Amino acid sequence: MKTIKLTIQYDGTNYSGWQIQPDRITIQGLLEGALKKITGHDIKTVAAGRTDAGVHALEQVVSFRTDSTLSPEIFKRALNALLPEDIRVLSSTYTGTDFHPRYDAKSKSYVYIINNSKIKNPFLLRYTYHFSRTLNTDKMYEASRYLIGCHDFRSFQASGCAAGSTVRTIYKIDIIDTDSIRFLDFHFHGRFIVFRFEADAFLRYMVRNMVGTLMEVGSEKLSPVQIKDIIDAKDRKKAGPTAPPQGLFLERIYY
Repeated sequence: MKTIKLTIQYDGTNYSGWQIQPDRITIQGLLEGALKKITGHDIKTVAAGRTDAGVHALEQVVSFRTDSTLSPEIFKRALNALLPEDIRVLSSTYTGTDFHPRYDAKSKSYVYIINNSKIKNPFLLRYTYHFSRTLNTDKMYEASRYLIGCHDFRSFQASGCAAGSTVRTIYKIDIIDTDSIRFLDFHFHGRFIVFRFEADAFLRYMVRNMVGTLMEVGSEKLSPVQIKDIIDAKDRKKAGPTAPPQGLFLERIYY
């Protein structure tokens, strides 16, 4: 048996997330279905992160084991021929038999983009959350400092999360306030707020719940220091709402 590592990229708009679910179209389901067509066997895939419905991935890492004699390059070509066009395999290589995309990762980064302009941009609706009320980025940045470090993030965990521990370490949070964003070869003007989170791992909906809570600070419904109280409470009801999925991207897995 050989282990193959894939790096894949996808637009999550049309899918119910990464993980296989009954009667739902998922990235994992389509990938494993394509692998069965290629090899004639059921193949189980493992991903670095279980992105939720509507969430995108710039770099998702996946592995699977097979006794097929096909090379990684052939797998790459065959998968891209079978998968929908909004899911692409960027690379395919052999890796060690003990490699695990999730457990071997040192850290992961996610990006969340808010279009804080007054008017929606029709070309960015799938990839940004349009929020027209003005947000105070200075206060959101001040609040985000309380999230950095090793904490129990139970207040930012969605129900149904199967994680054994809610303790995570956030290494870095950046918040960029910009008056334009580049898409394809165009610059769209307005106001865009880009959040970037890097941590050892994330709980279910954790990034979206942190963004929603920081937006409460940016809307001046919460003060920055209240973030510390929310963390200490270990109660999801104390945090802000869950930000919508379309603004979220799994950016990179670090090994």
